[in-house]
Amino acid sequence: MTIIQTLAAEHVVFHNVFDHIEQATPKLRTVAEVRALAGLLEALLKVHSRIEDHLLMEPLEPNLIQLGQHENFHAEHEQIDADLAAITKVRRVTDARKLLLGAVLASRKHFDKEERIVFPLARRLLAAKTLTALGKRWREERQAIATEG
Repeated sequence: MTIIQTLAAEHVVFHNVFDHIEQATPKLRTVAEVRALAGLLEALLKVHSRIEDHLLMEPLEPNLIQLGQHENFHAEHEQIDADLAAITKVRRVTDARKLLLGAVLASRKHFDKEERIVFPLARRLLAAKTLTALGKRWREERQAIATEG
């Protein structure tokens, strides 16, 4: 599998997680419940982003800068992280819900942008052999993260 196929498959899983969060969040009654769901999302996104940035975004960075998208991608990551972190500080469940749903919406938009801009750019600029090698490195890094605990 190529890195693009692997990341696209992860995106499908994330969209299912997003669907669940959007359905469950309005039913959550306490800030602690929202924080638990937000913590799960934050942990999943952290691993995904770390590997995606390292393996795909870094090689494409000069091109993303040229397209004027580099700063946008980083700003989007920072906003999602900030929304999720803010959930740990709010006291009202309505505020926590709003932040969590905002992070989900921002994540959906970010993933869509990656699929429309980054993945096609990678297909154009990186050789098929390179994309496959990066897919293998994704598996290796995932295994390493899993053993880190």
